[in-house]
Amino acid sequence: MAISLGNAFIKNFLGKAPDWYKVAIIAFLIINPIVFFLIDPFVAGWLLVIEFIFTLAMALKCYPLQPGGLLAIEAVAIGMTSPEMVKHEIVANIEVLLLLVFMVAGIYFMKQLLLFIFTKILISIRSKTLLSLAFCVMAAFLSAFLDALTVIAVVISVTVGFYSIYHKVASGQEPHAAHDHTSDNNIQEVSRDDLENYRAFLRSLLMHAGVGTALGGVMTMVGEPQNLIIADRAGWQFGEFIIRMAPVTIPVFLCGIATCVLVEKFKLCGYGTALPENVRHILEAFDNEERKTRTNLDYAKLIVQAVIAVWLIVALAMHLAAVGIIGLTVIILATSFTGITEEHALGKAFEEALPFTALLAVFFSIVAVIIDQKLFAPVIQMVLQMEGSAQMSMFYVANGLLSMVSDNVFVGTVYINEVKAALTNGIITRDQFDMLAVAINTGTNLPSVATPNGQAAFLFALTSALAPLIRLSYGRMVYMALPYTIVLSLVGLACIEFTLVPMTQWFYDMGWLEAAKQVVEASSQAVGH
Repeated sequence: MAISLGNAFIKNFLGKAPDWYKVAIIAFLIINPIVFFLIDPFVAGWLLVIEFIFTLAMALKCYPLQPGGLLAIEAVAIGMTSPEMVKHEIVANIEVLLLLVFMVAGIYFMKQLLLFIFTKILISIRSKTLLSLAFCVMAAFLSAFLDALTVIAVVISVTVGFYSIYHKVASGQEPHAAHDHTSDNNIQEVSRDDLENYRAFLRSLLMHAGVGTALGGVMTMVGEPQNLIIADRAGWQFGEFIIRMAPVTIPVFLCGIATCVLVEKFKLCGYGTALPENVRHILEAFDNEERKTRTNLDYAKLIVQAVIAVWLIVALAMHLAAVGIIGLTVIILATSFTGITEEHALGKAFEEALPFTALLAVFFSIVAVIIDQKLFAPVIQMVLQMEGSAQMSMFYVANGLLSMVSDNVFVGTVYINEVKAALTNGIITRDQFDMLAVAINTGTNLPSVATPNGQAAFLFALTSALAPLIRLSYGRMVYMALPYTIVLSLVGLACIEFTLVPMTQWFYDMGWLEAAKQVVEASSQAVGH
């Protein structure tokens, strides 16, 4: 039956999204200009933020790029922000965008090595608790020296590999056969329970790794982008940054690891599902088959990828170039020495990252609205007027709450600039500034695990091709992050309130902070000579 042209437009709008979702987006687009022009631009700004969060929460109904992009275009069109401000935010975050474009594609070309290593880990560690702990600690360690998005890209790539191996067999096909692992149509009934348990198992590993990136990322100045900004404003180098954060980050790390063990042991909030035995047998069979059929060509590829992995870690740890540029070198090296020269083979590597890169650019448009409409100004002013330990605690809380709904890089940048201005104007002392800088850094990194909005690594996982495969929705991610959110936030707050000042003083007395500064000075002089 033919449909009318009018109905065709309606049907095409946001494609297969539910009708109620389409109506909601249209309603947002109608309401926003009315609120902006007739009620209050400030209210309209917050309404836009809430609407954008809604599109993220409904990511499994419709990819957020399209509805979120429509909201961003309208915001610019009605004057909530300007194209210049949007461009400014994108340029300011160009390293993050380059990271996504090149580093994620680079990881794609190292899949063989990653799948080889992680399959060995998955098969050899039979305890789900130990396996979860391994993923969490490994992600934390890597994120302290690399970038959280790079680490989560590795975990996503490996998880998709694990999922597709079992999905092929559960669909009645050979492990090496061509297969669409996004469709469950051919899944045999006897395998469906195992598949659901396997999805729960993979979800928990991904979440443990995601939280691990936050636990490790907060510790060093290279762990997260806002850490670099805060360290620059404070004049801290690598060693001093670690020492100043230690009174908060070390207790939080230990409590985070304890939380990982407890949620697995007591099967809380969606954790605790073990690897089904049928799946384990399939993975073991796949590993054995791979080992038997592996040729010298395959071994050569693994060796090349291992060498490139070493280069990647060294280059990132020593900051030899921007992360995205290092990712580009990985693409060039990995393809040059593994025989990948066709354009279409290269193109597949960029399929995963580019939609999220575009979504992140839209997100920066929303951040531009937050800046132009001064949505955070009342909170910032209120916190700056407080004094003593209450001021440190409120900086931590304010940064945490705002980072849950906005970009933690933006929140950290805004607050550290305000505090730096207060120091320059003589409103606060240098000691106060140092303590507040610690509160800002930990505040933007720890409570922000509550939602995908706050952590770019979480948002990347939510909007990746993996999320629908393992049924990881916005709500489920928030629910699974809840134990970590509570523990990390409260322990961090307690450390800010009770241990930060005495422990920092103890570090002063021990001479550790002065020693860290002298090491940097000596290194700089050596490089100069």
